[in-house]
Amino acid sequence: MDKKMSIMVVDDEEIVRKSLFHWFKKYGHVVETASSGFDALEKLEKYPFQLLFVDIKMPGMDGIELLEKVKTEYPDTLVIIITAYGSIESAVKAMRIGATDYLLKPFKPDQLSLVMERISVQKRLVSQYNYLKGRLDKITRFDNIIGQSPPMEAVFSLIPEVAQSDSSILLFGETGTGKELVAKAIHAESRRSHLPFIAINCGAIPESLLESELFGHQKGVFTGATRARKGFLEVVSGGTLFLDEVGEISPKMQVDLLRVLEEKKITSIGSREPVDVDFRLISATRQDLKKAVAEHNFREDFFYRINVIMVEIPPLRKRKEDIPLLVEHFLIKYSQETNKKVDHITIDAMGLLKQYDWPGNVRELENAIERAVVLSKSRTLRTEDFSFIQPYGIQFTESLSLREMEKEYIQKILAENTWNVTQSAKTLGINRVTLHKMIKRYNLKRKP
Repeated sequence: MDKKMSIMVVDDEEIVRKSLFHWFKKYGHVVETASSGFDALEKLEKYPFQLLFVDIKMPGMDGIELLEKVKTEYPDTLVIIITAYGSIESAVKAMRIGATDYLLKPFKPDQLSLVMERISVQKRLVSQYNYLKGRLDKITRFDNIIGQSPPMEAVFSLIPEVAQSDSSILLFGETGTGKELVAKAIHAESRRSHLPFIAINCGAIPESLLESELFGHQKGVFTGATRARKGFLEVVSGGTLFLDEVGEISPKMQVDLLRVLEEKKITSIGSREPVDVDFRLISATRQDLKKAVAEHNFREDFFYRINVIMVEIPPLRKRKEDIPLLVEHFLIKYSQETNKKVDHITIDAMGLLKQYDWPGNVRELENAIERAVVLSKSRTLRTEDFSFIQPYGIQFTESLSLREMEKEYIQKILAENTWNVTQSAKTLGINRVTLHKMIKRYNLKRKP
């Protein structure tokens, strides 16, 4: 039998109380008895018993009533119902209310031992669950952001700090590092958490539409404006606006947004009436905006307005100790989504994943696990399931700038997908418009 427990036997028959008392004492448990439900409740107030054996038929307050009160006032206390053979229906009812198990009278010592063994197993499982839950809560501290490496611990510690103010935040990180997840976590920790969170990918919306999306428009101001429409800046009022790829915004839009941030008012296209707005701005970029400012490709005043607080999201290659945790998370996710029981990975395969530099970061790792799970023929992923990963296909050295690394990686993905822009954009975790801009920016050419 497992660790000793505190047990109370509740039965109006003295012989049952005495026999169970001596049996439990023999195995070293702390034992108390009660002759009625009322007596049991009084003793529970004085001492938190872990386990109750309760007779279902007692005068005054029967076992079902006592069970209901115990489960309401002491939900962690386990209850075993003792019932006669002819009262199976009552035992089933008790199980539905929350009883852990039941014993049929007359019972033998081996039956009692079996029940206690089941209790021991349940306690171990609950203990393991609580341990794993605590570990998972630590690992996934904010909205599915998984990690326990020092770089991620630094991000985790910053989130609640920066969430308390309304200052503008700039998240800096490569594609696929989870900038939007961090933005959502900051919003969730802020006083605005019960109000809207709206994310806009500035690189995915053509410049001609972005103004309308943000500021809204009046009916008939341009072709297709068949009705008035509120912009996101008005819809998000009170909440948090997340501008992803803020470096893609045109100089004119930067001026317009700067005015909104300073005046807290917007005017929709075609209107002359300003509307008050109140929102917290979180921006994100993978570009070196300081360099863009120096090269006159980004407005300095707008940069300093959105960059009151900067949070840097580390790339996956700088927190490789998080890879096993991420792999485990994505294995569970995609084995459930695909209804395939693929829940193991060999040491060699994990070593391969830890060797690779993951230029596409967590998003690329997630895509790799999803692809491997879908195509796997067994329950365990092996190195051959990741043959599409080439750890030494691109060598990322300290001398390479982020821009050069991004350029090489995009060139590699395009080549692997025979320059299919739609498929390449999906692999990169971006949309076609953004990918076309990046191809133009880096002057990428299809090699014969």
